[in-house]
Amino acid sequence: MQTESAAPPALNGHVLFKDELADFSTNHRVLLLSAMALVVGAISSFVAYALIWLIAAITNLAFYHRFSAAPAVPQGHHLGYWVVLVPVVGALIIGLMARFGSEKIRGHGIPEALEAILLGRSRIQMKVALLKPISAAISIGTGGPFGAEGPIIMTGGAFGSILAQQFNLSAAERKTLLVAGAAAGMSAVFATPVAAVLLAVELLLFEWKPRSFIPVAVAAIVASMMRVPLLGAGPIFPVVAHAAPSAEQLAYAAGIGVLTGFAAGLLTILVYAWEDLFQKLPVHWMWWPAIGAVFVGVGGLIEPRVLGVGYNTIHSLLRGELLGAVVIGLLVAKALVWAIALGSGTSGGVLAPLLIIGGALGALVGTWIPTGDPGLWALIGMGAMMGGMMRSPLTAMVFAVELTRDFNLFPALLIGSVAALGVTVLLMRRSILTEKLARRGHHVTREYSIDTFELARVQDVMDEEVPSVPAGMKLTELSDRIARGDADLSQRQGTLIVNEQNRLVGIITRGDIVRALRQNHDMEMSVAEAGSRDLVTAFPDEPLQVALTKMLNRNIGRLPVVARNDPMRIVGYLGRASILSARMKLHEEENLRQRGGA
Repeated sequence: MQTESAAPPALNGHVLFKDELADFSTNHRVLLLSAMALVVGAISSFVAYALIWLIAAITNLAFYHRFSAAPAVPQGHHLGYWVVLVPVVGALIIGLMARFGSEKIRGHGIPEALEAILLGRSRIQMKVALLKPISAAISIGTGGPFGAEGPIIMTGGAFGSILAQQFNLSAAERKTLLVAGAAAGMSAVFATPVAAVLLAVELLLFEWKPRSFIPVAVAAIVASMMRVPLLGAGPIFPVVAHAAPSAEQLAYAAGIGVLTGFAAGLLTILVYAWEDLFQKLPVHWMWWPAIGAVFVGVGGLIEPRVLGVGYNTIHSLLRGELLGAVVIGLLVAKALVWAIALGSGTSGGVLAPLLIIGGALGALVGTWIPTGDPGLWALIGMGAMMGGMMRSPLTAMVFAVELTRDFNLFPALLIGSVAALGVTVLLMRRSILTEKLARRGHHVTREYSIDTFELARVQDVMDEEVPSVPAGMKLTELSDRIARGDADLSQRQGTLIVNEQNRLVGIITRGDIVRALRQNHDMEMSVAEAGSRDLVTAFPDEPLQVALTKMLNRNIGRLPVVARNDPMRIVGYLGRASILSARMKLHEEENLRQRGGA
């Protein structure tokens, strides 16, 4: 007799495969997100234009006392010693805006975008979207040693988030549009759409899915197209193309990468050392930017190139026009002034300063390299500094090429960026971007892996209603209460044991009860005698993955959660069901759709 095989169903001769066998989980909603990304990209390009226009207008007003939006740089001013006051006035305005407007405008933008993505369910307020670019324009226009990319990343992301909040979208979909706005802003400012998308992947998305990658790419491409009529076509730093690097030059590129990696680590330490010093000042943080701006003004008096966004200085480095003592002065002054200003908590970006510092370092080292020209090594230094400092080597490599269109240097830039990355990840556990979040008590993992438990913390899933019994309770009484279905004790496998002061002294499981009753018929045995005093505990602020590893290593299914500063004070209970709830939270992030205000 012929039997039927369990073959997949067919339609028109084609086998239908179940959805769960698909390579990707992306569905038709990517079309909706891509359509919305078109709008986000257009908005971000206009925001970028407005920001650059505003920076030029404020620069002209602050340094030349004229009402004009024509391109201008602070270096040509005739203010003399009065130039010291210009950054101070701008910083005072920013301090007031942060104090009475929104504290979220402080900083360089990317950590704030990360915080909104990871902790704010990708919701950013409208006032942040408006105040951030204004504060950044004031900061840069009055001589702040920053770039426009960080603020535009934050601002573009804010407008993407605001648009997303008007529709029934999940938190993950809001994140996609937030990042699309950020990438579009970067693409519009620098004419670097590919690098903008890579930055989104390496730094902001925390995933590699077509659902998010396609809309982000759409927004970046739209912004780069709209940049042409608004700001002009790229590249913004054109150079004469170099020949393909030789093996000797690739080796030198690796050396510059290693050296730049150490410099990036030192620079990160310097920034947060100044931040720590400002934290100790006996004045409100509103005044910190003005105090930092005093150093900016003095630095500008000594070396005028440290003032402002410095795009002309970047171009001079790439053309090999800055050499010798000039490069040394620029390197030291820019690094010190930028670190002080950034540590003060003012508003401004990190990318352009990193290009100047990395370029100056590369040009300085290049004077002792027997092959190539200073412009070549300046570009390698720029890519390496960005790759090592931000831990985004692919972004750095492509960014450097898109800025100059010097495609022949791809291999050298890759080697330099990766070498710098290798140094910084071994030297420092966090980058300049994530260190700020860590100081606020937030954990960010940058290694590319899909693990829900790395992102969740114990306090996110633990039970706050903790089952506990006194240490002197008889074991038989506890057994009887569980058998009767006591609501507090029967729902969990483990019960915490506390002393008279309600302090944690042990834990007893149902297995402990059965084992003790089987081996010992002493009716007077207490739960403290039958339970375990060799406790493994978790802290509420540690990643769930750490707690899970403790459970796996000890082959246990539950952990008391205690205060980090008081290991006997109970704050929660972590069981297997709690851990599984982290997966449910991820499911809700992906599928629960609601309006932004809900």
